[in-house]
Amino acid sequence: MQANWNDSQPIYRQLRDKVIASILDKELKEGDALPSVRQVSADFQLNPITVSKAYQELVDDNLVEKRRGVGMFVQEGARDKLLVKERHQFLTTEWPIVLEKIERLGLNTEELLKRPKEQGEA
Repeated sequence: MQANWNDSQPIYRQLRDKVIASILDKELKEGDALPSVRQVSADFQLNPITVSKAYQELVDDNLVEKRRGVGMFVQEGARDKLLVKERHQFLTTEWPIVLEKIERLGLNTEELLKRPKEQGEA
């Protein structure tokens, strides 16, 4: 995970989103341990409470489980659950905006599938 924090949302939410992306990208697999709160705090120079809050949201969403005295681990089925949720969110909130822009610009499938480099926009 890289730390590029922005002011658009609280850092704990951004950290939670980074962990979610790591699960979706299979960097963190089911059963894998999350880095400790202390480690993440040190690596990213964050308050441990900020890290704990991010991790607690993952626990509340049943994506991560706490094992007392051992740490936090990615739950079985977490990636599948995230895929369903993220796909739904994309199709209902993000895709309509993208589709509207595609239609406004008069783009066709062939143009969309070309790489920008091939179109001379490198």
